[in-house]
This record gives sequence, C-alpha cells and structure tokens, in this order.
Amino acid sequence: MFEALWLSTAVIFVAELGDKSQLLAMTFATRYRARDVLLGITLATAIVHLASVGIGYAIGSSFEQYQGPIAIAAGIAFLGFAAWTLRGDELTDDEAEKAKKATGSALLAVGLAFFLAELGDKTMLATITLAVREDWLGTWIGSTVGMVAADALAIVVGAVLGKHLPEKVIKIGAAAAFAIFGVLLIVEGLR
Repeated sequence: MFEALWLSTAVIFVAELGDKSQLLAMTFATRYRARDVLLGITLATAIVHLASVGIGYAIGSSFEQYQGPIAIAAGIAFLGFAAWTLRGDELTDDEAEKAKKATGSALLAVGLAFFLAELGDKTMLATITLAVREDWLGTWIGSTVGMVAADALAIVVGAVLGKHLPEKVIKIGAAAAFAIFGVLLIVEGLR
C-alpha cells in the first residue's frame, strides 16, 4: 500500500503542475479563503479519484494474467501524458471570469468546478492507469494528496508571489517525469 501511496502522490503531483486546475485554484484563491478553496479541491478530488481507482482496479483484477501488456500500455499512456503536458493546458478567459464571479458557498463553487474540470483530465487518467497495477487504497489516498498538494502550491504561489511559476520549466519538468515513468513501465512490461 505504501509503495502505491508514494508513487501515486509523486505522479499526480507532477501531473498537476501547470494543469488548468492549478490555474483554477489560483483564481479561486483570489476570491475565497485559501482554506475553503483547499477543502473544496480535496472533496472534489477525493470523489473523482475514488471513481478513477475503482475503474483501474476493475481493469487490473479482470486482466491479471496480462500484466506485461498492461504495463506496456500504461507506459505508452504515460508517454502520451508527457506529450499532453508539453502541449499545455490553459484556463480560458471565460473560465477565469466565471471562477471570479462564482457566488454562493465557496465549498460548493470550488468543489463543483474542480469535479467537472477533473473528469477526463490527465490526472484522472493517470490515477486509473496507476490503479490497474497498484494497491487501490494507496493509489486513491496518494493521488488525492498529490493533487491537493500541487493545487495548494498554486494557491500559495498565486497569493504570495502574485504570479505563476515559469510555465515552460514546469511543462518540461512534468513531461520529462511522465516520459521517465512511461519508459520504466514499458521496460518492465517487456521483461
């Protein structure tokens, strides 16, 4: 369980760097208290990643005898995540404006926005991929912690420094980490 927890925390943290939801977190932090934004992110992430882990676990247990090909497919998926990260993920002006004008409960506004933003996102797909091969509970906890930590970093950076981390450096670093994980998975699957 602990291996899955640490691995998923690291992978999802890296995947979240420079992601649209980090920009969303920064935007919400300008309107609501950081505590409320983090709580909304945590609740939404826990729900989305629990569903992701369930999907991954079902796939993994159904195809246990095919772990080599699954590792190769997961590695190829991680190489795809690397390319996706290099392509970039931006918050449109309309999305940023909606986040700034959100009314009502901060938890509801942030939670709903993050829930919708994460459906089909690379962090959801990465969590599914990890859950195919790793312990489901460790993957769920780790992926949730990794995402919340990355978004907390965005909130702190946005609030304290008032500017984004260098986007090009973040993209290259995150893409390199995905590529490394992808190659390692492919090598493991070929054994």
